[in-house]
Amino acid sequence: MTNPNGDVVARAAEGFTHQYGGDAAGRWAAPGRVNLIGEHTDYNEGFVLPFALPLRTVVAADRQDGEQWTVWSELSDETITFGADDVAEPGRVTGWGAYVAGVVWALREAGHQVPGARLAIASDVPLGAGLSSSAALESAVLAALLDLGGLELSPERQPRLAQRAENVYVGAPTGIMDQSAAIRCRAGHALFLDCRDESVEHIPFDLDAAGLAVLVIDSRAPHRHADGEYAARRRSCEAGASALGVAALRDVGVDQLDAALAQLDDDETRRRVRHVVTEDQRVLDTVALLRAARVRDIGPLLTASHVSMRDDFEITVPEIDTAVEAALAAGALGARMTGGGFGGCVLALVEADRADEVAAAVKAAYAERGFTTPGTVTVLPSPGATRLP
Repeated sequence: MTNPNGDVVARAAEGFTHQYGGDAAGRWAAPGRVNLIGEHTDYNEGFVLPFALPLRTVVAADRQDGEQWTVWSELSDETITFGADDVAEPGRVTGWGAYVAGVVWALREAGHQVPGARLAIASDVPLGAGLSSSAALESAVLAALLDLGGLELSPERQPRLAQRAENVYVGAPTGIMDQSAAIRCRAGHALFLDCRDESVEHIPFDLDAAGLAVLVIDSRAPHRHADGEYAARRRSCEAGASALGVAALRDVGVDQLDAALAQLDDDETRRRVRHVVTEDQRVLDTVALLRAARVRDIGPLLTASHVSMRDDFEITVPEIDTAVEAALAAGALGARMTGGGFGGCVLALVEADRADEVAAAVKAAYAERGFTTPGTVTVLPSPGATRLP
């Protein structure tokens, strides 16, 4: 996994100069994210608790005349150009450029006069790892275009606009969590997000003071049937809510769970419902512990979350389970898969001075089982989207 202390800011600035000549008017960054706890609760109108990573996508940009946008990406070393006709309706720009064009489209749909611009993009957020590289890109582009055009859009409204770009223009059915984290997170805090009313609270998550860190492990497992399985889990949850006569599974409390499960005829639906209801409660319990500065005590909740995802929601894969088991055996206080499942990343709460030891244990377990060597990086909660000095 890319070192978060790399030169991504310099790469974006140098890319701009190389592609366009001269210096950019500014540089804007937005982070990837991990979800500390609260998986598959977002579309059930429940609770999530992400925090921003030090891994960032950086956009160096300047205005250009007319309704035209030119974008270079270091990932493909490709430059694309699109105009007003291309952002008149979804689908006209495809591939990675759709995420940029989608932001322009969503701003214009909301009534904003979006300035023409030249952009250069560099990123340390790995693709396909479940760390929300797409939301980081959308949020960095959005921050750049808002500043370049002097456009007024409150931080509270920005995540929904970025999400609309991804949902409607790109056609990816993501929830509101990823863009909320990329835009609204604060350093040293986790973002407690109520996915029903989109209210947020910044919860202190002071790992340094507790002598702890979060080790993020990129399983490098190929995503196995992720889209179809994700849709199937969502359908199961919606069927469970309908059978229970509630608007969403968020409305079933843990004290009502046994009675609710007794009303369901299908064992698979019961297991899916049990995961969501207990996961919402684990988010609330984690928030309560963090408010009390009991950071170490959240470890068992993280591990319980993983067990629920493995056994009740059935979204883990052997590489993911191996990483969790090895991290715990090496002394992690808690570990869980993070993200939608069927691949992606694991996070482990570790003693800061033992992070390398835990990472080595996970890599050894992978080697023993013949898996591709995982990527690892130790992270602290970082700030959301911002203009860089």
